[in-house]
Amino acid sequence: MSEPKWKHDGVRVIPGHSLDSNTAQTPGMDRKAAINLARAGAQKLWAGTVAIHPNAKTGAHHHGELESVIYVVRGRARMRWGERLEFTAEAGPGDFIFVPPYVPHQEMNASASEPLECVLVRSDNEAVVVNLDIEGVEKPETVAWIDPIHKG
Repeated sequence: MSEPKWKHDGVRVIPGHSLDSNTAQTPGMDRKAAINLARAGAQKLWAGTVAIHPNAKTGAHHHGELESVIYVVRGRARMRWGERLEFTAEAGPGDFIFVPPYVPHQEMNASASEPLECVLVRSDNEAVVVNLDIEGVEKPETVAWIDPIHKG
């Protein structure tokens, strides 16, 4: 008798305690894969977690042609981006961060006392990380998001 359709090729639940740290890393952060081609058969996305220790920051990097979405679960994220990391914005629990393709950026934990924990989703199952050697400006410009749909 054959297995029912979708039993092992349908929905998958990946337990939080079994995430895979054998993925592309950036100094200053700890990425763990939950969903990718090897683990779940994902063809068009990568998802996992990222943790940054208090007061820590990553090196500057980009993710090639991939789009990235970061959801802040706990802590306070500070993002810097641009050719010289000249722009900055902060996000807290419940906030989403969108990083377009090829944008040089750096994630920072804005808290000196609590860890930053996020969920990360990328638009391809390739874990592309291109680390960059960028000297950031001393005082980046704070940029507030403007909703292009609901301009008021």
